[in-house]
Amino acid sequence: MMKPEIFNFFTLLVEKASGISLKSGKEYLLQSRLDELAKALGYKNHEELYQVAKTKLTRQLLDQIIDALTTNETYFFRDQHPFEALRKEIIPELIEKRKTKKVLKFWSAACSTGQEPYSIAMLLKEYFPDLLSSWRIEILASDISDSALKKAKSGIYSQIEVNRGLPVTFLVKYFKQQGAHWVIDESLKKLIVFRKINLVEPLRLTPSYDVILCRYVLIYFSPDMKKKVWDNLCRVLAPGGYIFLGATELAPSLPPDMEKKTIGRTVCYRKKD
Repeated sequence: MMKPEIFNFFTLLVEKASGISLKSGKEYLLQSRLDELAKALGYKNHEELYQVAKTKLTRQLLDQIIDALTTNETYFFRDQHPFEALRKEIIPELIEKRKTKKVLKFWSAACSTGQEPYSIAMLLKEYFPDLLSSWRIEILASDISDSALKKAKSGIYSQIEVNRGLPVTFLVKYFKQQGAHWVIDESLKKLIVFRKINLVEPLRLTPSYDVILCRYVLIYFSPDMKKKVWDNLCRVLAPGGYIFLGATELAPSLPPDMEKKTIGRTVCYRKKD
């Protein structure tokens, strides 16, 4: 079992660097992930890794520790109903409102291994093909994890990963099989820009995003950090734009220019025009 001082050291380290708060009860998760990282780096176990991190922590090692402890599960078209809301109501509404500028900007703010931004790209290609040929469409996909971003950029997924949430018609249409893996179509990759962004740091982004998805992320932050990240997201949302949180998450506050909306089974938040 992980010693309390080791658990406290790593949880404080991660919270300070990423804002993510790992509560007690997660000792087993931390130990298994840090043991795995320790072995990959040539150390015996998490205790040896702790001694190194405590005495000579480099930026690279800090990134590797954050990577190991913050990479979360994701899958294609997760929960499905937010994508239905986008397809049926939100994107048609935004097309009407943005028809003079012909620009639509999406941001997957914790994209993990890329399934969410690729789901947005497939949704646009399948149901709004005219947008891709005549509008400027931008999909920003960001995460704090280097390894997650590397996998996302590759667009290569296992059979198990494509089996989770991805309709078979989309698999056949937008992926090519390569041995035991599936590779996403290059035309979809080109729609997405991947960037490393730490959500707790000041966002160097203009307030111009029409749709922001920050799903199943705020639950990992302390209440103060949650509010800070939420305020940052609201700031970079364009008037008339929408923010999606995870199905079980609620906004920590509702600024005067934001309103809560229910579309079908989805709760989202809209910035007033």
